[in-house]
Amino acid sequence: MNPLWLSHFTATSSIGRGLDRTLDALRQRRAGLAPCAFDTVDLATFIGEVAGVDAVQLPAHLADFDCRNNRLALLGLMQDGFTEAVRAAIATYGAQRIGVFLGTSTSGILQTELAYRRRDPVTGALPADFIYRTTHNTFSVADFTRHYLGLTGPAVVVSSACSSSAKVFSSARRMMAAGLIDAAVVGGVDSLCLTTLYGFNSLGLISDQACRPFDAQRNGISIGEAAAFALLERTPEHPEENLSADAVLLLGIGESSDAYHMSSPHPEGLGARMAMQDALKMAGLHPAEIDYINLHGTATQSNEAAEGKAVAGVFGPGTPPCSSTKGATGHTLGAAGGVEAVICSLALQHGLLPAGLNTRQLDPALDLDYLLDNREQPVARVLSNSFGFGGTNCSLIFGRAGNP
Repeated sequence: MNPLWLSHFTATSSIGRGLDRTLDALRQRRAGLAPCAFDTVDLATFIGEVAGVDAVQLPAHLADFDCRNNRLALLGLMQDGFTEAVRAAIATYGAQRIGVFLGTSTSGILQTELAYRRRDPVTGALPADFIYRTTHNTFSVADFTRHYLGLTGPAVVVSSACSSSAKVFSSARRMMAAGLIDAAVVGGVDSLCLTTLYGFNSLGLISDQACRPFDAQRNGISIGEAAAFALLERTPEHPEENLSADAVLLLGIGESSDAYHMSSPHPEGLGARMAMQDALKMAGLHPAEIDYINLHGTATQSNEAAEGKAVAGVFGPGTPPCSSTKGATGHTLGAAGGVEAVICSLALQHGLLPAGLNTRQLDPALDLDYLLDNREQPVARVLSNSFGFGGTNCSLIFGRAGNP
């Protein structure tokens, strides 16, 4: 494929708002996980909560969109000059030629949970001020984002569980390749809610401590929330003249759907392996040309076993250095692919391979070069894995413009 340029990007999660704080947290190996004290939740678990979300106020003309998810989206859009970058792109391409492609899993479902507490005691009717279409509805976050940014091009939400905001890169690429748009805002937003916390608890998948990806004693996920955005543009005709050496390019995308089980990965990592192989093929790269892998790494027994087999199957002996950054951010579900795309971009620009946090004893059954300490080295190309429930898998490959 022709590489696409991530001309601007940003992430807001429990480890910080914006690129500087995110990078500092990675360098200092600082996690954002803490014992759960969210709303009325009574569970012994750790979460990655973004501070200050409830204090965010939406513009008056967008008040109908008010919910935690869209407040978190706005908080993310306000970082790193991202909104200003999109408005500059509007001046270049036109508002109708820029698409919005966002991933989410539960969107604004918290707003419905809160509304149910205020039902009419006689009729059971939901309160009159509850607006499903602009809050709970999955499309709400893309609709809010395009209205806030003043965009009138196509707007799409992908909700494929934990691969949602990785797969949006593919959706945007296809529309750009078809000539329907010239640029795209891509990313993902997912916010904490009771449905997610109690739902994963009912599956026996949440840990009673900060999650430990790839640890021999790993016992479940720590749920987080986040907002991540990137502005995708076509690579200039002469990138060597028009892009800085540390500009980040999207080189390859691999998608698969093994449909093995509703909530468990294929035990041999079949779909994960297919996604990584397809991403390498699209990028025209050999496995040995990947310098770092950001693993999906949710800290469940089955996920790591399957992903470890898949990585070993694709890369063979001597796998690239790899880690899961969910020990820092928590598993941000529908926003995970977007957050980890930004972390990969920072790795490329700053030569930093981030350590996996909280992991004390690596699972000896998994033969990976898993990073327990940060490693600083030149980084040319990285691969990011995002695998969702139902076997919906996506792998992304990013590279520096100075290393085509």
